[in-house]
Amino acid sequence: MSAHKPQILVTRRLPASIEARMATLFETDVNEADVALTSEDILEGLTGKDVLVSTITDRIDADLIARLPQSVRLIAQFGNGVDNIDLEAAWAAGLTVTNTPSVLTEDTADMATALMLALPRRLVEGTQMLLREGEWAGWSPTSMLGHRLRGKALGIVGMGRIGTAVAQRARAFGLNIHYYSRNRRPPAVETPLDAHHWDDLDAMLEAVDIVSLHTPLTRDTHHILSAERLGRMKPGSYVVNVSRPELVNEPALISELESGRLAGAALDVFENRHGINPRLLALASDNRVVLTAHMASATLEARVEMGEAVIVNIRAFMDGHQPPHRLLPDQPQPRSARG
Repeated sequence: MSAHKPQILVTRRLPASIEARMATLFETDVNEADVALTSEDILEGLTGKDVLVSTITDRIDADLIARLPQSVRLIAQFGNGVDNIDLEAAWAAGLTVTNTPSVLTEDTADMATALMLALPRRLVEGTQMLLREGEWAGWSPTSMLGHRLRGKALGIVGMGRIGTAVAQRARAFGLNIHYYSRNRRPPAVETPLDAHHWDDLDAMLEAVDIVSLHTPLTRDTHHILSAERLGRMKPGSYVVNVSRPELVNEPALISELESGRLAGAALDVFENRHGINPRLLALASDNRVVLTAHMASATLEARVEMGEAVIVNIRAFMDGHQPPHRLLPDQPQPRSARG
């Protein structure tokens, strides 16, 4: 590493051990308030900086990218998802963009599995009943009846690292594994899971009891669970989403749940830019939806590993090497020179 320490802006607070390492390696400016910065705040904080360490709460669109100081050459995202960054605009501006993949697999799969259990077994509802009533009336043969997981069909949309990890956990609970993915997995993956591949998503949705989403957000996957596809799902089935809210047509999902055609949904991600939809909150209050606060990757271990990946990306880039987690747009545009 050169004698000149890279100057970086970190837009949110990170684990203490990561902030300490960054402070040793870089000239680091951290957003101590730990609230989402506005575009103007980001631009002001980047004056004289080399690197922007962003998170999913930062909207880095084409307008912001066009206004970045010439000194900024790297956007090092703290996180796997980068749908908050206009990758095409960054590429055209000559910026390098990195993320932190692979470190979230186990934690995200754990959360998806926990939600699959919580939903049909009414775990949240049972806890709330005790807290609300303050005194348990006692066991009854017909009280709090849910549904068994064993023997049910799980349809995984996106059989990448996380989808495969979910399938492994679900198989241990006796679920039958079905999946739809851009590429069919090899026998070494399918056979131990007894996994059935579908090349027709609509047909899979009609056949399974639980749909769990594990695909990245792209132009092709936006609203992959559209109103029409939600209408194809089996009556009494469930939706689990720990990936991206934009994968689901949320108003259509709400309507299917309100009508009672779908039995429930467990959502770690949902549209909340203007506040959570009151209809969704009402369904949660009525125990037909389980909502968690974007917690799928929220373990200390995952956050530290994410921070370490950010550091590796920055050091590689500033040393003149290709960062290990560099991202490219789907359709790269001609690249322009940048400082």
